Amino acid sequence: LASPETSVSVATHNAAIELAKAPCSAGPWEKFCFGLDASALQERLFVSEENVDGFLGTVLRPSFCSQSALESQPLIEVLDVTEDRIQIRLE
Repeated sequence: LASPETSVSVATHNAAIELAKAPCSAGPWEKFCFGLDASALQERLFVSEENVDGFLGTVLRPSFCSQSALESQPLIEVLDVTEDRIQIRLE
């Protein structure tokens, strides 16, 4: 993390922590963990094509779905992820 660019904003019912990667770090972040302490962390995934595919693979396990059900499932493709928007194509 790039500590000079990290910031914290706290309000009555909300808190936001802005993190920035160090210049030597490359590539997108796949996930982050948060919680009150290290023993109670929750994991969240960032939206990426790999994470969406992994999620769908978990939800749509072939052993629980018939072949016709799998063939009728929508194709979801993450096209673009920026700070302002996420573009996903559903077929």
